[in-house]
Amino acid sequence: MGKSYDHITDKLKAFIEAQKVFFVATAPMIENGHVNVSPKGYDSFKIIDKNTVAYADLGGSGIETLAHIKENGRITIMFMAFEGKANIVRLYGKGEAISFDDPGFDELMQMFPGFDRVRSVIKINVHKSMDSCGFAVPFYEFKGERDQLIRTHRNKELEDWREYRYDRNQVSLDGLEGLVKPDNAN
Repeated sequence: MGKSYDHITDKLKAFIEAQKVFFVATAPMIENGHVNVSPKGYDSFKIIDKNTVAYADLGGSGIETLAHIKENGRITIMFMAFEGKANIVRLYGKGEAISFDDPGFDELMQMFPGFDRVRSVIKINVHKSMDSCGFAVPFYEFKGERDQLIRTHRNKELEDWREYRYDRNQVSLDGLEGLVKPDNAN
């Protein structure tokens, strides 16, 4: 069994900041709902303090994470070593989704310079962190980031990108509310 803490230790922080990929897990409250696990890359994860983290939700094909967080807030983030000493770190917490048209979004985006098309910032209050061995995780060599997502976003005018997000990200697989277009948005 791994070691657990009620915060992010300095050792865990150093490990997290060295990783190139992380995974996000959420689930709805309904019994037959879809558990969601999403891989994330780029320099999109930030540790704010010992109990608060955030990541830039760049968007993708679904809206599961945001919908689950809006429904119940539960979220787990997992990092694993693909090089060096075997290790897995999990952060357990309650999340909040601050989307591109929400108050406070622009301030949070200051943590993520270089990203201009972010669907939401997911901010998490971490109540438990845990590290474990990761002995079965294979070695992989990092060769670079894929640029398809960034290129796809930048190929659309900003207003077209926003409309695309509202159109494609309204409802989760389980029928939960996703992005909601504000009444004052065009």
